[in-house]
Amino acid sequence: MTRDPHDEDATRPADATLPAGDSGTAVMVFWDGGYRRVPLIGAGTMRVGRGDECELRIDHPSVSRHHLCLHFGETISIEDMGSFNGSRLNGIVLRAHERRPIGLGDVVELGTALLVVQQGARASSPAADAGRDAMQRLERLIELVAQSRINALLVGETGTGKEVAAEAIHARSPRADKSFVCLNCAAVPETLLEAELFGFERGAFTGADRQKPGLIEAANGGTFFLDEVGELPLTTQAKLLRVLERRDVQRLGSVAPQKVDVRFIAATHRDLGSMVAEGGFRGDLLYRLNGITLTIPPLRERPHQIYELANDFAAAAALELGRPAPILSADVRRALEGYAWPGNIRELRNTIERAVLLAEGGPITVQHIQLSPSPSERGSLGRNALRRDYADFEREQILAALEKAGGNQTEAAAILGVSRRTLMNRLDALGLPRPRKRPSS
Repeated sequence: MTRDPHDEDATRPADATLPAGDSGTAVMVFWDGGYRRVPLIGAGTMRVGRGDECELRIDHPSVSRHHLCLHFGETISIEDMGSFNGSRLNGIVLRAHERRPIGLGDVVELGTALLVVQQGARASSPAADAGRDAMQRLERLIELVAQSRINALLVGETGTGKEVAAEAIHARSPRADKSFVCLNCAAVPETLLEAELFGFERGAFTGADRQKPGLIEAANGGTFFLDEVGELPLTTQAKLLRVLERRDVQRLGSVAPQKVDVRFIAATHRDLGSMVAEGGFRGDLLYRLNGITLTIPPLRERPHQIYELANDFAAAAALELGRPAPILSADVRRALEGYAWPGNIRELRNTIERAVLLAEGGPITVQHIQLSPSPSERGSLGRNALRRDYADFEREQILAALEKAGGNQTEAAAILGVSRRTLMNRLDALGLPRPRKRPSS
């Protein structure tokens, strides 16, 4: 078979250059034992199947020799060519020679293989999908991506659960019994970042009084998760690119690189494609990290998960406090599912943990969840916003002190550095119940 010059697969050499047009739309196919990625450049037709004559060849017995055709140009559509195992678009069986349009994030099944279309490092528009369907597709992609060696880029708003998705890929992969190492690129000062990533030898810099392996070495054989990868400085990006291309890492102060076998998963809430265009992110590094893009929908687009997640968070918070799992009322469920959750899962977790604390072992009510107002409601608050924010901060500090003191108001007041009477006054002003002192165990 003559291979298309734009084709890329798992055997692509490490020093290969980025194909022209690869920053745009590409089609990816996964099957048990392999995957392939082919950029869609210009307009045309691509044959997909097991036969040598196919431009996108899938070496799996569940796929017909000429399974389907992919028609692309201004739009993209697929046509089943009378395959023996059939084709499905988002779970719907296609009739032979029926052409159906497909978009970013749609899942096409060819036998047991899976085909998806992705657009560079940009997120697909989940607004076009029902939340439940989008999450089902994401779950299926995670399952298949996990079995491959491909690097993955997770995109989505802050707090959507990108780290949870990365952990799921690792846990379902052949590397599950090895290390899962995580680095938040935005949380480490630039002066320390390279030492954390690559490690250092004794004497490499002032204060380096011992040898220290880096996080990439620690992930050898396993998975390395780079959270907020868009925050990496350009100098560090260049050194990370070398690791991805050569599969070795060189500690600071060392002259001998060490071979590593690491699967990289990166995550960002930023548009890396735009950053590349503006010179803020290396295009060659994006290409190496972005074997496939998985979009994590925001919580507001998957309301079916909110109540289940809230119950999980409530049970976990209650267990930590030594309390029984609380009941969330129907009113609470309606309130949670009707809220926009700008902070996504992270905001939901914080809201429920605070509610468990306020409920004092009883059922959680609407009064306990204390949801922030919507943007339109916030506009009407004006100068009261800062006062409310301070009250929220004060409430959290008081509750934390009471929890630490086991409900003893005198001890809590001492922790806060105020008198007991002042604490009582603030409890009343903030509408907080006066706690009962816990019996000593």
